[in-house]
Amino acid sequence: MLLVGLVRRPHGLRGEVSVETRSDFPERFAPGAVLEWQAAGVKRALTIRSVRPHGSRLLVAFEGIADVDAARALSGGALHVAEAEAAPPRPDFYYSHQIEGWRCEDLSGRLAGKVRLLEQTPAGPLLSIELASGKEALVPFISPIVVSVDEPGRRIVIDPPEGLLDV
Repeated sequence: MLLVGLVRRPHGLRGEVSVETRSDFPERFAPGAVLEWQAAGVKRALTIRSVRPHGSRLLVAFEGIADVDAARALSGGALHVAEAEAAPPRPDFYYSHQIEGWRCEDLSGRLAGKVRLLEQTPAGPLLSIELASGKEALVPFISPIVVSVDEPGRRIVIDPPEGLLDV
């Protein structure tokens, strides 16, 4: 399952909730779409009834969630879709789950570490690498720092600036 949103709190009295999107494809939040809600070991399928923008978040109403009390019960939950339902990535775009665990090496082929995750930040994507020391290094996932991505070989070649991996 892929995380696509976090339910924050109810909005109004008619069952809407504020959702913080965690997807690069917000169009997946559309009436009729089915998401899996998860919290504290409980899972439940929810069908979107309506959606509208609200600042940096979305206000989402689900079928069967008609009042503030039902909406409040969803607060703190995570919204997921099956990996098979993931939007096809654009060229040169990678989901974090696709590259997690890949080998990250420098231009000489020396191991820099293993990929923990790929974070989408306001400043751009950051590659979180677990170094041999066990520490974490954050590397901008941009050219010219990322030289190549070898999908079949499950490796990423980087050319980090001086000191970037000295954690």
